[in-house]
Amino acid sequence: MQGQYQPLERCNDFVVKFANVNGSGSASANRLFTRAVLRMGVPATPRNVFPSNIEGLPTWYEVRISEASHLARHGDVHLLVAMNPQTWDKDVAEIAPGGYLLYDSTRPMPPAKLPRDVVVLGVPFTAICNREYSEARQRQLFKNIMYIGALSALLDLDLGEIERLIGEQFKGREKLIAANLHALNLGRTHTLETIACPIGLRIRRANAVGDRIFMDGNSAAALGAVYGGATVAAWYPITPSTSLAEAFQRYCARYRVESETGRHRYAIVQAEDELASIGMVVGAAWNGARAFTATSGPGISLMQETIGLAYFAEIPAVIFDVQRAGPSTGMPTRTQQGDVLACAYASHGDTRHVLLFPEDPHECFLFGAAAFDLADRLQTPVFVMLDLEIGMNERLTAPLMWDDQSRMDRGKVMTAAALETAADFGRYLDVDADGITWRTYPGTHPQLGSFFTRGTSKNDHARYTEEGAAYVENMQRLLRKFRTARRLVPRPMVDLARRPTRRAAIYYGSTSPAMQEARDVLAEDGIALDLMRIRAYPFQDEVFDFIASHEQVFVVEQNRDAQMRTLLINEGDIDPARLCRILSYDGTPITSRFIVRAIAEEAGGSEVVPLRKATP
Repeated sequence: MQGQYQPLERCNDFVVKFANVNGSGSASANRLFTRAVLRMGVPATPRNVFPSNIEGLPTWYEVRISEASHLARHGDVHLLVAMNPQTWDKDVAEIAPGGYLLYDSTRPMPPAKLPRDVVVLGVPFTAICNREYSEARQRQLFKNIMYIGALSALLDLDLGEIERLIGEQFKGREKLIAANLHALNLGRTHTLETIACPIGLRIRRANAVGDRIFMDGNSAAALGAVYGGATVAAWYPITPSTSLAEAFQRYCARYRVESETGRHRYAIVQAEDELASIGMVVGAAWNGARAFTATSGPGISLMQETIGLAYFAEIPAVIFDVQRAGPSTGMPTRTQQGDVLACAYASHGDTRHVLLFPEDPHECFLFGAAAFDLADRLQTPVFVMLDLEIGMNERLTAPLMWDDQSRMDRGKVMTAAALETAADFGRYLDVDADGITWRTYPGTHPQLGSFFTRGTSKNDHARYTEEGAAYVENMQRLLRKFRTARRLVPRPMVDLARRPTRRAAIYYGSTSPAMQEARDVLAEDGIALDLMRIRAYPFQDEVFDFIASHEQVFVVEQNRDAQMRTLLINEGDIDPARLCRILSYDGTPITSRFIVRAIAEEAGGSEVVPLRKATP
């Protein structure tokens, strides 16, 4: 104990942050820690903050442990594992008063560098490694496992769970299992012999994980694409979407290869750039394949013209946009919800595109599959709007379930027989008054049907024309189709407060865990909120009815320019004064604490009481 603060005492409710060096092999050790906590039945949510450059720069891995299943980023650090001297000052400054600092004490740390309001715990990891191992790489890698051993002692973490995980990870490689177990026990034994264990932070076995699974949103979305019938993917590598395309390739190798012939029933192309990738997707979709690309904001910028072609020519396409901080290169490895407007109105001229906003890996799977039905039924691009927080970070989520009775809905597609009996087939003829026309696949009939499509102005029968009346009718029909889409896209989720209130909050995507936690804290502090989570654009009428039924509506999002708020104002002709901005855009996931403070400051009025601490 260095100062006047009492050491924190918390069980199954604290944050551990690891400060490492990129390329040091720490990632697998840190994930081992998270999985061991989960094996003890305690929910744990990790977030990996890594540099966009190559080996040698700082990286952080933050784990929120919460038996109450609070999955949002907390905002405090209760135990720091400081393994990067370069970021020492910044890292230790984040430790909450009374928290704990575990560091490599091989070299004595000047007293001025040790904070006076936290408990300092030193273990000479480097010295132990130098004694035990002769190779430099071994010393680095096993030092990571060694601090996991130390944490098992400090936090009373079940050693058996860690040992079982190591056995599973290196199954069949007995030498590696033995070496890792040795390093684990070196760290644990030294810690037990030199430090009073456990400390005030403890992990106690619970049963709070339930049947939830642990996965990242990119993998879930890729699996959704497989179940949604996708057979073609064209992409160009870009953080943070690359792992989505890579996961799709793994799943296809498992599920889209004929067991009898070994024939691959899929095509995956790493294109030379984003322009080529979206072109391949549109070409494949026009030919009848279910096709997609995965990208991020810079890729969306490059794809604009071809997205407009797909919109105006009415060709299905699915685009997974895993958002990151912009503009330009921005912060490639930081999260943001900054592409909402860019995707809603992508391309030049008058366009409106369908957007889906999943909140977690479970919805990434569901929406990833549903996007292909929507694209086919509406004959238009559909964007699935993930972000780095959802896409690349693992979290607990509901099990992924699929109805084996479900079948792909290809929408309005003319067969050869239908073409022969049709009195008048026009590719852009709105015979059903819903804005959606009938189409054909190339080669459906040897004489009848369209073998082409038009990205230029045309009449109902796809003949080129520059007549203003024909152009206006076509553009109005596209609006009718967009209104039809309201019936097809996921509806918003409403969660009413326990007592009537004139205040509400609208949110979407990865903001969900923080918003739900913040609502509970605000309710305890006297501010009741009705909640609406938007899951898709175009917006249904109930979104605007919800806004109209409240005097003050907070729109919570992670970008500078309040893009969802702007979209709501534009689409619903809403008085901007009715929608209050709650914006977080520093590249880190929004916290409940930020939301609580921001709403409390804006709320005012009789419902507000003095604000207590925003975290549990």
